[in-house]
Order: sequence, then structure tokens, then C-alpha cells
Amino acid sequence: MVECADPQRRERAIQPWNRSDDILKAHRLAHTGGSAALLRWLSVRLSGWTGVLDPGGPPACPEPELAARAAAELAARGVRSAVLDGPSATALLFALDGGSALAAVLPRPYPPGAPALLADTAVPLALVRRVEAAARREERARQAETRAREAVLHLLMNGRLSIAHQIAEALTPSLPDPMRMYVVECRPGTREEVVRLCAELTGGRAWIVRCPVYVRHLIVLVPTDVPATSADCDPLAGALAAAARDSVTGVSEETGLRDAPAAYTQAFHALAVARGRADRYARFGPGPELALAAHTAGAGWAEALLGPLHGYVPRRPQDPGAQELRATAHAWLNFTSHATRLLKIHRNTLATRLRLVEEILGLDLARLPDQASLSLALRLTPGGPPPRPADTAAASLDEVLRHPSLAQWARRHLRPLTGPDAPSGARDTVRVWLRHDARLVPAAAALGISVPGARKRLTRIETLLERSLLQSPSARHDLWLAHRAEELGVCHAD
Repeated sequence: MVECADPQRRERAIQPWNRSDDILKAHRLAHTGGSAALLRWLSVRLSGWTGVLDPGGPPACPEPELAARAAAELAARGVRSAVLDGPSATALLFALDGGSALAAVLPRPYPPGAPALLADTAVPLALVRRVEAAARREERARQAETRAREAVLHLLMNGRLSIAHQIAEALTPSLPDPMRMYVVECRPGTREEVVRLCAELTGGRAWIVRCPVYVRHLIVLVPTDVPATSADCDPLAGALAAAARDSVTGVSEETGLRDAPAAYTQAFHALAVARGRADRYARFGPGPELALAAHTAGAGWAEALLGPLHGYVPRRPQDPGAQELRATAHAWLNFTSHATRLLKIHRNTLATRLRLVEEILGLDLARLPDQASLSLALRLTPGGPPPRPADTAAASLDEVLRHPSLAQWARRHLRPLTGPDAPSGARDTVRVWLRHDARLVPAAAALGISVPGARKRLTRIETLLERSLLQSPSARHDLWLAHRAEELGVCHAD
């Protein structure tokens, strides 16, 4: 409430009473400051309380009983305005849309020009409230669409294509299949502008999701024919880099929608490479996919490992089931603590679910070997549990990694670490980092260098491998599996 106890001061506050100036001021404030600024000015101008009374709610004003009686009179008589005197104050009400009313509670005697000022102000106030209500509805619709798109992305990442298509059909455009996936990193505050540019550059055919984990990232699914690309050129990424200053883009290989998780990982690794390039975009470097190389040897092993999880039945209906626990583990392996943003859960809920996954599967997810084992198993069973158990299965992960296809994959995966472009000690740096569960501080201590020094080494190795190491989703699981496969191959040869 704006009070003015001194009568002379009150008189000065409302003089000179120039109606045309007040009308102009009210319209200007409604345009520039909205309803809140308009009501604040009105309170100062009248040296009393002003506000909007909504139907059904108690008046939040200095004289609530007086204001309530005045509102009741306004409604009962069906008039546009009402004035009601109290012992020490007067309530003046002017009807707005939807049963609301502009109200002023002023000390007696109130200024003679107050009714005219309130009547004049009610017009721009009603208009600006309509605009604000429309803006709130638009924002709610935008948030609903954002959440729906996040849900579709979450379903794609967990292999639930049928439900993803059903939800996506309510939005536009349809999910592209086959497609390329782009991960675009934007400058702070420019993501909405880049959304517009992506839609414009693809003719509205791209399916765009605001990344729920990284607030500067966009995930864009583009049909493979928009535009045509070559191995060393991507017109869409190039046009986006030229139009969106300081944006960086990583692009996956062409893939089916069913392989969306692999496409996202590829695009994210390409993004790590693009940050160091002058043209600010990169295609995923050619190389064998682990899931493809390991499918023959590892599919049965993965189904056996995840069997207890797939068969898990919660004790209470409100507890997470097998599919939810699987999605939680997958999100955490990809995004670590940031998985809470993707799953929309509290960090304590995430920790509780991960402990349950550890208990069901008999794993220690604080250890990198167990993380890598679970990561591979989840990638080898993208659709969840198979319709029937596999007839044969490898007895252990080591048996899977001894398969010739995995040995070949490991050699190609690790070759850049000892190639002519590799910095000195690259292989040892990675080996020590993996031995310490991909934790930077103990790895730096074991290497005898500072933590910033270890980070710089791994950043250079990211460019060499064309894979992200320090930011999730990281290639640390694949690197550990490649090193283990190589070790087993050497031992087997010996």
C-alpha cells in the first residue's frame, strides 16, 4: 500500500490534475511496463492502494471487508462501477473482463478526480491484461511442446520407436527415417534464434529438440536428402555456422531412427572435434561401431547380464519397474549427474535407482569396468528384453572381447594413440586415466602432473581420437573396452 499521511502532501501528489496527460501516461505505461507498472503508477498518483480484484478470491488490500462489500455490490447490481464509503476509507471499483475489477482503496476524502482517472485507466489495463494472458497461454503451449519433444527424444534413446512416433505425429514435422543427427552448441541466449535458423535452412523438415541436459545444445534430426552431403562437406552445418555466429555443430553418420542413441553419441563426439576447427563443424570420423562389431559375440552375453534387470518386478506399484530402471542406467552412463535433467528426477531419486540397479545386477557402478560392461550390454539390447532367451551366450565379458571382430575393432579404435600425429605419451595418459576410473584428479597424481595439465593432454587426445572424453557422453567406456580387448588379445597370442 502507498500511504500519504500528510493531507498537503496528498494534495500535491495529485496536482495538477490534467486528465489528458494522465490518459497518455497510463497508455504509455501499459505499453512499456504492463499491468504491474500501470498499477504502481496509479497507487502513487492517488496516494492509496490500487489493484485488481479477481472473482472468488479474498481482496488483498488494506480494507478487505470494505473492498469485498463493494465487489459484491458490483456483481449484484450488474453495473460497471461502484463506490462504497467506510469509516476512514472509500473503495472505488471499475469492472474489467471475466468478473475482475480495478479497485482503489483511498483515505477519505478521496480526490474528486479519482473516479475519472480510474475509469480512464481501466481501458488500457483491460487491454494489457488480455495481452499478458495471451502471452502466458503461449508460453504454456511452448513449454508443453518442449516437454513433448523431450519425451519423444527420451523414447528414441530407449528404443521405444512406436510410442515415439505416436507422440511425434501430434507435432510437426514427422520423425525422419533415415536421418542424420546434428548437435548444435549455441552462444548463451541464442538458442531460440538457432531453432528458427535450423527450421528455415531445412525447409521446416528438421525435427528439433532443445537438449534437456545441456542448455546451450540443440538436437536436430534431419532427413538424409536435406541437404545432400559428402564425407568432408556438410552444407547445412556450414550454412548454420555462417548464419549463427559462434555456434558449433557436430554431425552423425546417416542412420536409421532405431539407431538414434548411436547417432547422438556420434554427433556429440563430432562436436568435440568441431570446437577446434575454424569452420566450426565436423562430421563423425569414420570408424567401426562397437555395437555392430560386438553383436555376434555379445548379444547373448548382454541378454544374460541384463536378464535379472529385465525380469525385475517392483514390490510396490509406485516403485520404478524394469524399463524405468534401464532408462535410468542408460541416462546416467551417458550424462552422469546431469541425467537428473533428462529424467526430470531429484538427485536422491537417481542415486536410489542406481543402487537398486547395482543390487539387481551385482555391479559396482563406481568402477569403470562395470560401467563399460553395462554400457555395452545396453547398446546390444536397444529394444529391451528379447522375446525369448538366447540359445547360447558368452560366459563373460572377457570371452566377448576375445572374439576376432572385437580384436579388430580395438586395434582400429586405439590406432590414433600411437600414430604419427599422436602427442608424446598419449597412450600412457589414456591408460592411466582409465586405470583410475576416468577420474581426473587421481590420474593427474599418478602421471605426476597438475590437474589442468592432465585436462590439456586429454583435450588434445579428444581431437586425435575425434571423440569426447571429458564431457559426457564420453568415449571412456569404449576406450576401456578397447584396452581390455587388446590386453586379452596379447595374452592370448602369448
